[in-house]
Amino acid sequence: MAWYDVQNPDAIASPALLVYPDRVLNNIRLTIRLTGGDAARLRPHVKTHKMRAVTELLLDEGIRQFKCATLKEARMLAEAGGAYAGQTDVMLAYPLVGPAVTQLAALRAEFPAVRFSCLIDASASAQRLSDAFPDDPLDVYIDLNVGMNRTGIRPSDAPALYEFARNLPGIRVVGLHAYDGHIRNTDLDQRRHHADETFALADGVRQAIDWKPGGLRPQLVMGGTPTFALHARQSDVVVSPGTFVFWDAGYGQTLPDLPFDVAAVLLTRVISVIDEQTLCLDLGHKSVAAENPLPRVIFLNQPDAQPVGQSEEHLVVRVANAHDHPPGTVWYGVPIHICPTVNLYDSVSVVVDGQYVDTWPVTARGH
Repeated sequence: MAWYDVQNPDAIASPALLVYPDRVLNNIRLTIRLTGGDAARLRPHVKTHKMRAVTELLLDEGIRQFKCATLKEARMLAEAGGAYAGQTDVMLAYPLVGPAVTQLAALRAEFPAVRFSCLIDASASAQRLSDAFPDDPLDVYIDLNVGMNRTGIRPSDAPALYEFARNLPGIRVVGLHAYDGHIRNTDLDQRRHHADETFALADGVRQAIDWKPGGLRPQLVMGGTPTFALHARQSDVVVSPGTFVFWDAGYGQTLPDLPFDVAAVLLTRVISVIDEQTLCLDLGHKSVAAENPLPRVIFLNQPDAQPVGQSEEHLVVRVANAHDHPPGTVWYGVPIHICPTVNLYDSVSVVVDGQYVDTWPVTARGH
């Protein structure tokens, strides 16, 4: 029996997302080892799993700092971290605009033992946050654009932003954030070279800023899954991978040096035999992330199958002999991109020792 096979698949309606906790735990422990064995140097991004159950696995391994992108994820982290009063640290790594500012204020009031923070990359956003927290200053990180080109201030402009923000009464600048998700070279030497370049940019800013005397040493938060182990070679850096918990076929193909286990698998079934070489599965693009071109999933037990078309509820594939796969046949597939795939499911099916044993809610799905 292959590691992904479920012995009681009739208990699972398809399409479904399966999670294997033992493999998740292996990935968490491997990530800690790749970070020098120090869980305090990790601030994992929870946007991949969005589950309280997985958050609790991370907490159990000694991780207390987290990164998230939505207020739902922030709430999930605060609720899960309740057992670690005064230790849980939640960074909202996303620009807060509109009602999100007051919603964060409400979340801080509800969970006073949790340390919340967010990002700034402009004087206007710094001022808006300061105005919202006049009596209890909010921790903020200056977001640096080191090549991702979506949010963040130019590194050369960051010291001036710090000088502006340090005098605002409602915020406290505690560090720098630099996400380099654009670096995903398959060649490890090239990836290391580019990661070193982004670290040099961020560390140059840290050294250029005249940090307020008497304050905490600024934290530098860097990297995603492709670069976290490279940044962990540097001293005094906190790294923030996310996909590592579940892994996926996309990173498995492009980052072969990272030995993570696939820990989340799609279960789908054949629903129709179209002709001698064509089948239809119940895995439409409402069930697997669809932002990439086909193939969007790699089938573990049918590696030669070729997806040729997909719509909302259907995936058409070409095989050598369609009649070898009658309707109801179970296939197992690894998504090319796991993070948005998870967000398509209300819950996942938990598999232990080949048995479907439990259901975990995707706590923070939807936004």
